[in-house]
Amino acid sequence: MSKKKITDAVEELLAEFMDQEGYELYNCEFIKEGRDWFLRVYVDRPAKDEYIGTEDCEKVSRFLSDRLDEEDLIQQNYYLEVSSPGMDRKLLRPEHYERYAGSEVEIRLYKGKDGKKRIQGVLGGIDDNGIVSVTDHDGREWKLPLDEIAKANLVVLI
Repeated sequence: MSKKKITDAVEELLAEFMDQEGYELYNCEFIKEGRDWFLRVYVDRPAKDEYIGTEDCEKVSRFLSDRLDEEDLIQQNYYLEVSSPGMDRKLLRPEHYERYAGSEVEIRLYKGKDGKKRIQGVLGGIDDNGIVSVTDHDGREWKLPLDEIAKANLVVLI
């Protein structure tokens, strides 16, 4: 089964359970690192100010592990990891850019724009055309097409 089909199947297996428990699936990936395969599931809460704890991750891990054993979806050996996306979480989908509008972000671009490959500032959100807006610390507003962004993370302010 392809990596995409595995992550789609995991999302389906988790959907009802996640709704019932008040969680949401932030991201799911099935990747090979060295000789080992990892199924990584990132769990969050729908409210921006609610957080995931170790007990929550354990609950999801136990449920998913049992369901994966029942379904026998993944043929090769793998490690299951369930965690929160973290405070410095990656922004991966358009809904992540919407959810964290107003937050401090660091964005890295595939190619430089006006001499910059890294932009840090306040996320303005994303429009219907996939254009992300960020206002940097000099007050400049950047309009960045989603497909030009190599990596975007929330910045942890202390």
